[in-house]
Amino acid sequence: MPHTFDAILVGAGQAAPSLAHRLVASGMKIAFAERKLFGGTCVNNGCIPTKAWVASAHAAYQSRRAWEFGIEVSGPVATDMARVKSRKDEIVKESHDGVEQGLRNLKGCTVFDGTAAFEGPHQMRVGDQILEAPQIFLNLGARAMIPNIAGLSETKYLTNVSILQLDTLPDHLIILGGSFVALEFAQIFRRLGSDVTILQRGPRLLTREDEDVAAAIAAIFAKEGIEVLTGVRPTEVKHHWRGVEVVWPEGAVDGSHLLVATGRRPNTDDLQAERAGITLNKEGFIQVNDVLEAAPGIWAIGDCNGHGAFTHTSYNDFEIVAANLLDKENRKVTDRITAYNLYVDPPLGRCGLSEAQVRASGKPALKGVRPMTRVTRARLKGETQGFLKVLVDKESGLILGASLLGVGCDEVVHCLLDVMYARKPYTLLTHAVHSHPTVSELIPTVLEDLQPL
Repeated sequence: MPHTFDAILVGAGQAAPSLAHRLVASGMKIAFAERKLFGGTCVNNGCIPTKAWVASAHAAYQSRRAWEFGIEVSGPVATDMARVKSRKDEIVKESHDGVEQGLRNLKGCTVFDGTAAFEGPHQMRVGDQILEAPQIFLNLGARAMIPNIAGLSETKYLTNVSILQLDTLPDHLIILGGSFVALEFAQIFRRLGSDVTILQRGPRLLTREDEDVAAAIAAIFAKEGIEVLTGVRPTEVKHHWRGVEVVWPEGAVDGSHLLVATGRRPNTDDLQAERAGITLNKEGFIQVNDVLEAAPGIWAIGDCNGHGAFTHTSYNDFEIVAANLLDKENRKVTDRITAYNLYVDPPLGRCGLSEAQVRASGKPALKGVRPMTRVTRARLKGETQGFLKVLVDKESGLILGASLLGVGCDEVVHCLLDVMYARKPYTLLTHAVHSHPTVSELIPTVLEDLQPL
């Protein structure tokens, strides 16, 4: 006999745990299935641990620059990788345990440990248990995508998960990939003391970002001694006593460690989605409508639906589902404005359309740009790399998007994003008075000097 519930939730990432609390508060009896790590990618091997390491790497970097600020540091700056790891582990454990205990102690919620797969449209199997409910919510997450390269499977390569378990510093880290995961780890390990080589298949880093953004980050990396090789299509990976060698038709590189950061794939392989009438696209993402329904009575939330690969988009998926089901409020995923940060240093804050996307749209538009060398706050902090770029619709005055690369821009970008959600013209900001000295105070200045795109 199956165990019957009002709802089944699968995957303890950033959407389902919050939804679980809302469902139980509404009087529902729920089952919650998690196969391994409560908290999902963000807590265990994504945002939380990597940004803890970004902080350690920044401390090392600033220590080496101390003389620029009139501070003497006696002796060379050294990395205790074991301590770097233990600090990260302590932070992760607190977040992980909070999510797990919050669910296990939640009255009205029964936790099942194991992998969940469909037996039918409203039945799922977890181990030897059969669960049944009229509503099912899938928060399955994603994992590293491993390319098909000869010899790679026989090599002890690293992913975003296993690299976080290192307690010794690589002598020479080779990274396959040129996007977010690759770039953040590249700068982390270079600043901690490793030699780093990035092998990017495309013609430049960050092929989805504007060329000026990618070029600026490449210049920052070059200044820090990170080697970037583009147009590299590896044909073979060899394991040897020194570590690893990556080979391509035009060359080869030796290193002590290899990180594979070539993309992500959803955790839908063992879902048996067809038994529930769920459609997967060619990449394996669950197809959903505007309110995140994958099939009658089934919702897909978080990374597995292909509508965002970030903690904030996953949490917003929870908000959309809860609003429509519990609050009788009409919210849709298509209402969401693209926004994200890249946590290299200085960080990239992004919202809305890129310049390339605006040009491709054919919209008459305006652009404002200001280098960080002309931002007083950046000069005071000795962090003047990057620039501020904002795009505006020429006819309506609405902000179309922004790329902000500079100190504090992971926070500054939200003053633009909030105006975009309010659907107010850019003049709302030009008339605002921001505190001095800040990076944010230069946003109105940028918007007062708009030029035709």
